Amino acid sequence: MSFKKMITLTTEQNRRYKKLYADYKIMSTHPEKASPKFIINTPCSKYTWEEILDDSSKMLKKDLTKLQTHIKLQDDRVLTTRVNFGTAQIAAAFGCDMYIPPNNLPCAKNHILTDITKVKELKTPSYTDGWYKKLEEFTSFYKDNMPENVFIQLPDIQSTFNSSHLIRGNDIIFDFYDYPELLEVLLDRVTDYMIGLTKYLNKMINHKEGWFFDWGALWKGNGRISNCTVHLISPKMYEDYILERDKRFLKAIGGGRMHYCGAHPEVIHSFVKDNFITGLDFDSSLHDLITVSKMLPANVPVLTDCSEGSPFLKTLLDGKWPEKKNIILNVYANSMESGKRVLEQLRESAMKYQ
Repeated sequence: MSFKKMITLTTEQNRRYKKLYADYKIMSTHPEKASPKFIINTPCSKYTWEEILDDSSKMLKKDLTKLQTHIKLQDDRVLTTRVNFGTAQIAAAFGCDMYIPPNNLPCAKNHILTDITKVKELKTPSYTDGWYKKLEEFTSFYKDNMPENVFIQLPDIQSTFNSSHLIRGNDIIFDFYDYPELLEVLLDRVTDYMIGLTKYLNKMINHKEGWFFDWGALWKGNGRISNCTVHLISPKMYEDYILERDKRFLKAIGGGRMHYCGAHPEVIHSFVKDNFITGLDFDSSLHDLITVSKMLPANVPVLTDCSEGSPFLKTLLDGKWPEKKNIILNVYANSMESGKRVLEQLRESAMKYQ
């Protein structure tokens, strides 16, 4: 089939997306002039993950079919695709075996570093080890077949601590107390690899320096790190061992945003001590948007998600909006019809109460 014909934009649609990308940039450059953005996700694909992971054409078709729903809704989703092999790709490159659960993304099956005293023997992988050679092949297929005006998103790169945890396993918690110096060797090894890998992957997807697509939006910087696993450690441990490495990584790639789906709110104060952070997303079921918005610098956009009919969505529609204007809401709706209704309600509410 011709994938290039799956997305064809009219002159008016092209104009709308050009303005949308400019509006996303305003969120970081002139946050006082920003307005909330809404991404409405509706059911659209029947492929299983087993099918998608085995066939680049099916993965691309799924992505483009999804984009068709957003074009029809006229929401604020950017036109991007993404080769998605899950969150354990760095761990796999270092040597961890991978396991694919039923109809799900691959995950780490084991931990390659079972003895922290052998960390100095841990070899730094190439950028084609593990699943990265397959990712390169899928990316090449995407680049050859994508429609005009559709961009490729950076693959998942996780973060220093997330990947170190997968490489080492839960014993990494004991390493903070028993072998802190050796733990730092592991953390530095992963950080250094991530820096080079991210630059390599950005070149692979023809990324334009300074702004990057991620999670359906456009962000300042050149990549995103996911700090989910810092939920397992204290904010002090994060600041003592991880923060400086996150800073080093984000500085090296030219800034980027952070994902956090953990429950501890205190660590968010630590995240924003990183001067190179350009955005934050969090789970709305764990943290309050108004509270988090007050923690962030004005020029750091915030993204959160919710489902149609959720209590959080109801509070927004009832007028409980933060003062912060550079916010992005990712909503999961039950159908195109209800998604369109929710989008209209959110835009009306934001205009009225913000």
